[in-house]
Order: sequence, then C-alpha cells, then structure tokens
Amino acid sequence: MQSQPALSVSGFYNLLYNAAMVDRRTILLGMTAAVAALLVADVVRAHNCTCRNRDGSKYQLGQIACLRVDGNVYMARCEMNLNVSTWKKLSDGCPTAARSGAAFTAR
Repeated sequence: MQSQPALSVSGFYNLLYNAAMVDRRTILLGMTAAVAALLVADVVRAHNCTCRNRDGSKYQLGQIACLRVDGNVYMARCEMNLNVSTWKKLSDGCPTAARSGAAFTAR
C-alpha cells in the first residue's frame, strides 16, 4: 500500500485559496439572486399601486388625468417616485370638448 505524499505548504495555500474562491462565488451568486428577487417583488408591488385624485377616484400607473388643485388645472400622469405613487405634471390646462349650438335629437 502506497502512502500519499504530505501536502506541501504551497499546496495547502492553494487549497485554501480555491476554497475561498468557491465561497466568494457562492456569496456573490446568493447576493445576485437576492437582489433579483427584491427587484421582482418591487415590480409586483408597484403593479398594484394607484394614484388618487382629490375626488377619491383611482388611477393605475401610467394613466393620465386632469387635476384641479388649489384653483390650478393641469394634466398629470400617475407614476412611481422612490416607491411612492405620485402625479407628474405634464402640461397646464386640460383639453375640453367644443360644444356646438345644435342639440342632438334621438330618433
């Protein structure tokens, strides 16, 4: 029966270095997976967020509404800002439909 040669000092350091690299890769992989899971959870949570108008009506992210705040009227879009739903002003004023002098009659 042959005995194995003793592990040299450089072989021992190489063994420790390789073990440390495996641990670093495992930690890096775990951290990457955790960040990805948090991003997915944030997107799912943000998908359920809504903005509210002063009259209480709800708007989904991306929807545009005419807001009236303190006498000012403007168009705004429901968006996320730092994990909070908020209104982003798009333009002053709101579009209005032109009213003609003729009334519609039902036939």
